[in-house]
Amino acid sequence: MASRLLPAADRLARLSLRARGLASSTVRVRGLDLHVYDGAGRGRLPTVVMLHGLGAGGASFGPMVTALRPHVRRVILPELPGHGFSAHPEDGGDITADLLLDAISDALDGLLDEPAIVLGNSLGGAVALGYALRRPERVRGLMLVSPAGAKMEADEWRELVSAFDLTTTAEARRFLERVYHRPPWFLALFAHEFPDVLKKPAVRQILASVTPEHSPTPDELALLSMPILLLWGRSERLLPASALAWFRQHLPPQTVIEEPAGFGHAPQLEQPERLAARVVAFARECVGSGGVSTR
Repeated sequence: MASRLLPAADRLARLSLRARGLASSTVRVRGLDLHVYDGAGRGRLPTVVMLHGLGAGGASFGPMVTALRPHVRRVILPELPGHGFSAHPEDGGDITADLLLDAISDALDGLLDEPAIVLGNSLGGAVALGYALRRPERVRGLMLVSPAGAKMEADEWRELVSAFDLTTTAEARRFLERVYHRPPWFLALFAHEFPDVLKKPAVRQILASVTPEHSPTPDELALLSMPILLLWGRSERLLPASALAWFRQHLPPQTVIEEPAGFGHAPQLEQPERLAARVVAFARECVGSGGVSTR
């Protein structure tokens, strides 16, 4: 049976974001149309870019937009290739880890008119980190929320990838329970469709292309000079604890690492106002610090 509820939810989320003043448009990059939500804010803090995780979309940050816009100059929510309303490459090529970073980099290079606060969650965290390494002059502050991208042992990596191989509703429920701090009641309505999300070509191609070798090296991370905030919720159950330990060891000294109670793997879904408040506070710290914070 074709999925119905989740595609309908995506369309409703786009209508909601449009109603709140965000434009829904496409940017042509790397032979594909990348979908972007983009809206002006009413504040003086820097533009905020938010990058979503694997299988998600820009609308996952939608509840944060209302809380952010009174404080920041602009909010930009790009959708990764093959996710949300972004397209696949027209040449039929696979969506790889390299294409993700190339496409987002090209899009942000064209969209940004000032250095931004760049936030990434999960896979989006790995992309945000890659963008900060590639375009440090365009990143006023880097905010990583349960980011992917840490170097893992081969067995840990295989276990993580296998977690995305879902075939039944029961498996989907168990997976979603790992994503949330406290799973909401309505997950049961969507769980039977969730395996279809993780079977989409973009998701499977990314999982097939990414390897632990895509992780940045400690020497590369040492070059980052912008303020960095890493949030790793105490209810993180999807990524292994060794990933946090790796980031703690190798991110540069100005990194601040926080482990908030009540945050799971994707706190924008459960605690959007609380996460938005931390984004605003971090943006203020970046503006006030001139680029240096302390662990």
